[in-house]
Parts: sequence; structure tokens; C-alpha cells
Amino acid sequence: MSTTQAGKTSLPLELEQRPRTGVIIGWSVAAGILLSILWSFEFVDSVIGDNVANALLGHDAKETAIAGTAAGLLFAFVSGLAGTFTACNIAVAASVGPMGQAGAARGAHDGPVRALLRPVGWLTLGMVVVSAVYGFVGVLLGDRLPQLSTETVGDMPVRIIQSSVVFGLIGLALTYLGLAALKVVPDPFANRPVARVVTLGALIGGFLIGRPYPLFNKLFHWAVDTGNPLYGAGAFVLQSLGNVVVVTALFALLIAGTRGRFLRWLSDSPVRTTVITASLLIALGVFTVVYWDLRVPAMFGFGWFPMMPYR
Repeated sequence: MSTTQAGKTSLPLELEQRPRTGVIIGWSVAAGILLSILWSFEFVDSVIGDNVANALLGHDAKETAIAGTAAGLLFAFVSGLAGTFTACNIAVAASVGPMGQAGAARGAHDGPVRALLRPVGWLTLGMVVVSAVYGFVGVLLGDRLPQLSTETVGDMPVRIIQSSVVFGLIGLALTYLGLAALKVVPDPFANRPVARVVTLGALIGGFLIGRPYPLFNKLFHWAVDTGNPLYGAGAFVLQSLGNVVVVTALFALLIAGTRGRFLRWLSDSPVRTTVITASLLIALGVFTVVYWDLRVPAMFGFGWFPMMPYR
């Protein structure tokens, strides 16, 4: 026990700051499940995604053919940006907490600009490596990939099966990292916030491996048709960069708008950092698993899942 200035006793600091693990996990899991039920893929894919892409490109993104390398690379970035809020990318928001933690670890030594650039750079590193490799290999394999297949199993397209497998694994990885942040399971990144951010970047790059988003599917076919794996690597890197523009802008706004106080606010309270990091990772990890492994298969007659009246 410790004693305050008023002579009152209080719990030791480490006990006062211990997060309420059960409550955090419960609310995070509930939030992830609720989001998977309420999610409208038609709204985020078509109303938001298609309209953003059409406005930025100046033509119908789905119907207009990609004419040339420059147009293809522009399409890659724009379609990535347009797909920011799709179910195959929304989990990127889970990176805000770990990026803040990584930035706060150096916040006492770096100015706001470096505190922003360092975690964003680490996230980008992990993301670019995975997306570039997959783009390169994807062009070489072409139609042999399930992601480009037109076959079905029952009523379920093979490319959607690949999506369910890939996003299910990524969702489990995000959930594990959230539980690890709470020390419920072993944490491979304990005291290594930079490694955590690089790994999250790799998982974000991995979104492309299962992405069924129509605009990405169009980009993938274009890359394969070029027959040049370097185009595939470059296009996929630009797609991933477009995917994280909004989250990066949000992170920059938090740092610049508060003049670095956001990072100090995090570093002043380890429990606060843990709660934010764990909550985002668990909630979005659970959403990814439930949406892609329960809701999506149910839409094709495999299992049951509560459906809203909208799509």
C-alpha cells in the first residue's frame, strides 16, 4: 500500500493502472459482432467506393477500360483510396493505436513531424513488402489463383472462398495481437512497439491476397494481362498506399492538431495506451472473422447469420 499527501492509503500504482481485461474484451467482441451484423457492403462498396473512384478518375471506374501503364497505376492508387471503408480494408483502422504507441515511445526525443513519420514509415514498410511480393507473384500465376477464378463451389465463388480463408486468418491475427496487448496471451511484441507496427503493416498488405472488391479485381486482371510482374508489384503497392491514406491523415491530424500532445497523452498512461490498442485490434479482428467466415458464407447458403433488410 502507498500513502497520499492527505494521509489516505491507496493501491500500488501498478494495481491502480491494471486495465479491466474482461470488460475490455467483452465490449470489444460485442462491438465487432454488432458491426458485422449492421455492415452494409452495398453502401461502402458502391455508394462510397464507386462514387469516390468515379469522381477522382473522371469516368466510370468499373466500365472504362484501363488504357496504358500510367492509367493502370493511377487506377491502382485511386481504387485503393476508394476501397478504404470496405469490409476488406476497414480493419486498417486498428493500426492507429499501435502507431500511437510506437510514436509515443520516441515522443520525448522526436518533434511532431518525426513522431508522425516514424510509425507511418514502419507501417508502410511491412505493407509494401507483402503487397509488392504478391503483385509480382500474382502476375506470374495469373488465372491459376483462386482469386481470379470464375468457378463456384455450390453457389459460392471460389474467389470468395479464398477471401473467407485469408481474412479469417488475418482477423484471428488481429484478435490475438489485441489479447496479447492485454497480456491474456503471450505477446511476441512486448516492449517492441515498432515490430508490432511493421507486422500490422504486413497484415494490411495481406488484405490484397483475399480482396474481392470489384475495382481491385479489375486492377488484378489488368496487371495479369500486361504480363509484367513489375507492373503487378507497383500496382499492388499503390493500391495498398491508397488503402492507408485516410488512416494516415487521421493519425497526422491527431498529432499535428494537438501539437504532439496526443502522443504525450498516450505515453503518460500505459493503461490508456493498452486499452486503445487492444480495443481496436480485438473489435476489428472479431469483425473481420465474423463477417468473412460467418456472414459472407451465409449469404451463399453456407450456415446461418442474422441479416439486415439492406445489403
